[in-house]
Amino acid sequence: MAGHGHGPVENPIYGMVAEFDSADELLAATKQATAAGYSKTDAYSPFPIHGLAESLPNGTDDRVPWFAFFGGITGCLLGFGLQYYIAVIDYPLNVGGKPLNTWPQFLPVTFECTVLCTGLTTFISQWALNGLPRLHHPIFNAPNFDRASQDRFFLCIETKDPKYEPNETAAFLNGLGALNVAEVARS
Repeated sequence: MAGHGHGPVENPIYGMVAEFDSADELLAATKQATAAGYSKTDAYSPFPIHGLAESLPNGTDDRVPWFAFFGGITGCLLGFGLQYYIAVIDYPLNVGGKPLNTWPQFLPVTFECTVLCTGLTTFISQWALNGLPRLHHPIFNAPNFDRASQDRFFLCIETKDPKYEPNETAAFLNGLGALNVAEVARS
């Protein structure tokens, strides 16, 4: 449903979160959620769990390598172009009868500009695509989520998931042996 010219109204519910007592329970629940077809899930744990990242649906973003590639090409062209402009067009200086466009001497600066622009583009695109800086995430509104850094384990299924339906998702998460299942509000 559209608002008064302001675009679609955002769902006030971020998702459904299940709280577990152990790392093994969270790992098993994550594998079952992925096997059941849920694709917009995330798991939260007070410590790394071997195999947890692999059991989550793979939501890789292929845009970062392309941003890095085009950032590197831009840096290469800018580095070489700047030196060419200075040595050939703006301030041509004939030293020892050498041609003005002696490209081998341009290579070190061209290489460094390529590396610099690739690194900066990668860093900035990662921040932008990850939505950073994010000072508050809706998952912080989940009941007992403060214990995610102490002794509890959480699995969240977002409302963006095509398979998400509040009653069915809650029943599914309860069936996994969760201690607590609750909806998470966005604000």
